[in-house]
Amino acid sequence: MGGKPQRNGAVGREPAQRDRADGAELGPVLEFMGALWTMDHALQSASKRMEARHGVTGPQRLVIRIVGRYPGISAGELAAILHLHPSTLTGVLKRLAGRGLLERVADPGDARRALLRLTRRGRELNALKGGTVEHAVRRALAQVEPRTVSAARALAAAIAAELDRLG
Repeated sequence: MGGKPQRNGAVGREPAQRDRADGAELGPVLEFMGALWTMDHALQSASKRMEARHGVTGPQRLVIRIVGRYPGISAGELAAILHLHPSTLTGVLKRLAGRGLLERVADPGDARRALLRLTRRGRELNALKGGTVEHAVRRALAQVEPRTVSAARALAAAIAAELDRLG
């Protein structure tokens, strides 16, 4: 099996057989999965930094932004916008309400249903312009053509649907 010794002491294969650090020989699926993993890691890291700086994570900020845009939205409507099961949001909503950022008020048309509104503190967080995951995404979206953004959104939705099928 020979090959040339590498700088790190490992015996390497010929360049055409060697796995490249840039992923060129991984194939489209593994390359794309690597890009997704990189993005997921960056989202998680930015979310933690945002929590340390502003007191909310990226997903919590997303909920604040949507409730700020649609005051009086129900948890079910919010879940539908986010394409999540309502039970998935329960913990996020409880944490935001517990921190005084969100309030639940009874629906005047159906007392069994709660509507969501931001508190004064929630509105302040909603108004943040910089230092958020959303701000970074906005800057990235501005760097590409709208049709590329549309194609990326469609691809992300297709991948999410396929992942859901794994059940």
